Amino acid sequence: MYRIFLVEDDRGIAEAIAAQTALWDMETVCVRDFRAVMAEFSACAPHLVLLDISLPFFDGYHWCREIRSVSRVPVVFISSAADNMNIVMAMNMGADDFIAKPFDQSVLMAKINALLRRTYDFGASAGVFEHRGALLNTGDGSLTCAGEKIGLTKNEYRILLALMQSKGRIVSREKLMELLWESDEFVDDNTLTVNVARLRKKLDAAGLRDFIRTKHGVGYLIE
Repeated sequence: MYRIFLVEDDRGIAEAIAAQTALWDMETVCVRDFRAVMAEFSACAPHLVLLDISLPFFDGYHWCREIRSVSRVPVVFISSAADNMNIVMAMNMGADDFIAKPFDQSVLMAKINALLRRTYDFGASAGVFEHRGALLNTGDGSLTCAGEKIGLTKNEYRILLALMQSKGRIVSREKLMELLWESDEFVDDNTLTVNVARLRKKLDAAGLRDFIRTKHGVGYLIE
């Protein structure tokens, strides 16, 4: 089942789109907190995003830039601000299509289905994990915070991915060392400690202090 992430503050329009997509065996997740769109985007892991321009707190262009910094998921703007300037801006921000309000539901579904067919004939988009505004993209192994990319080594990425996949649960040192053994270098307990220390230093520099917590004698966690 395809998942649609809908960023629309008009409840009537949102409910109508959700009802229509359900008829096509699609699940539509409507944003709840317009200040935390990226966190909800990450939790939804959608196959396609529908995005209005005029929104509370930040406009749709802002959220399109944020999404594009971590994902290639198809983005379709739906807006009554359908003049040429807004359409051009939307496409330049990385949108895949623009649908003017008011729109016919059949046209909306035709465009959604066409985009899904084109995109997922070539494989699904990469998953993104989010915590405290930090976004870890499993497609290219990048970490982004406040629009800035944080460079990670292969082992730092593996450690952070394991912790973010198990958010709220302790990941043992033994498990992390097993993950690092997949690389060519020898990994012992001290090597793990050094890698975690370097990763923490990068996170601290990005304003993500105490992002990784230590459970002495057990392992690490993100909560």
